Amino acid sequence: MDWKIFLATLSAVFVAELADKTQLVGIGMSAKSGKPLTVWAGSVLAYMVVTFLSVLLGAALGNYLKPEIIRYAGASIFILVGIAVFLKII
Repeated sequence: MDWKIFLATLSAVFVAELADKTQLVGIGMSAKSGKPLTVWAGSVLAYMVVTFLSVLLGAALGNYLKPEIIRYAGASIFILVGIAVFLKII
């Protein structure tokens, strides 16, 4: 295992996910249901599936596109979604 890549990924995802809407959903579901372990298990499984699909997509795109193109495309999409949310388009 490449520990440098592992730790960089762990750090980036951890910081990116702090106080996002997913955590707010988890807090709300846990408070409403009173079953924090069940909410945790569902959250972990959902995040595993999403991450698995993201990694597969990244690996597939990496075979055909340079990493810089993927990074710029991702950043552009992120900015466009932010503008759309700001303008209440979506």
